[in-house]
Amino acid sequence: MALVKSNNETYVIAEIGQNHNGDINIAKKLIDQLDRYTYDEHSGDRYNKCNGVKLTKRDLDEELSQDGMLIPYTGVNSFGPTYGEHREFLELSYEDHVELGNYIKSKGFEFVQTLCSVKTLKLLDMVEVDQIKVASRDLTNIPLIKALAKRPEPIILSTGMADENDLQAVIDIFNNSNKRNISILHCVSQYPAEYSKLNLNTINWLEEHYFHYTIGYSDHSLGTHIPVAAVARGAQIIEKHVTLDTSMKGTDHKGSADMNTFHQMMHDIRSLEFSMGEWDMFIDESVSPAKKKLERSLAIKNQLKVGDSLSEEDLCMISPGDGYKWNDRDKFINKMVNRPVKPNTLVKDGLFY
Repeated sequence: MALVKSNNETYVIAEIGQNHNGDINIAKKLIDQLDRYTYDEHSGDRYNKCNGVKLTKRDLDEELSQDGMLIPYTGVNSFGPTYGEHREFLELSYEDHVELGNYIKSKGFEFVQTLCSVKTLKLLDMVEVDQIKVASRDLTNIPLIKALAKRPEPIILSTGMADENDLQAVIDIFNNSNKRNISILHCVSQYPAEYSKLNLNTINWLEEHYFHYTIGYSDHSLGTHIPVAAVARGAQIIEKHVTLDTSMKGTDHKGSADMNTFHQMMHDIRSLEFSMGEWDMFIDESVSPAKKKLERSLAIKNQLKVGDSLSEEDLCMISPGDGYKWNDRDKFINKMVNRPVKPNTLVKDGLFY
């Protein structure tokens, strides 16, 4: 079975985020389970896997105020008595990110990394990152944006908390630094996001107003149909949170895709890519058998005697469809038949004097 790719393959990112629950082994298990193909039901060919796997690196020194660190955090999804301790529990070390980045690459994925502060950029000197992601919350973090503008790596911007002015301010910074390898993702930062809030039309608005950039969609909705619809609308990048189990402890698991759901989405996106086809209207060769069997051809519906002249009232259309068409009828009107004709006889050249 061959591995097949469409000419316009969507760049799909599986976002682990904090769904490793602070455990590098859970992160590796997620990566292992992402390393799976889906298949075309007709040919049996393999569809390509997701393209990138994304981790998120925070540095608690640049994450929360002192008061924010001390806020009591005792809900069912808490990993510490204060929010600061909760966040510290979930944070993988820089060394863990290096190990996981290399592990991601060993599986044939690109390593996508969200960096949440200027300090976290030191990770870029420790491991090769293929794409840098700016989280929605940091689109207005101008010191981070300015630092990233000096980097050579491609940048992906999420816009889940941004309006047009916020986005344009970031684009202006990148333009002033002559940085062009930018992608923009429509996003709604609600977890999980309600369907009525998603406004997929923004994808096409971004395509119109930011046509120099790659436009995509970062999904926080439940199920698979919304990201598939986003691809149908033209999104070239899709990002989706993944988890081993939506019932796991943690705030993000419930709104994430488990592995079966994620791979169903991958199948649906990859099959959709092949379904998009060309900007044209034509009859595909695969239609030929059905066209011949089911389409209609010009026929004589009345019984005629030798020498009778054919009139339009004698004509009808019946299957199969490999004969003359209605628009060909003038070739035969007023011609005399050279033999007895039974009803529903197909019109053929040798039937007339």
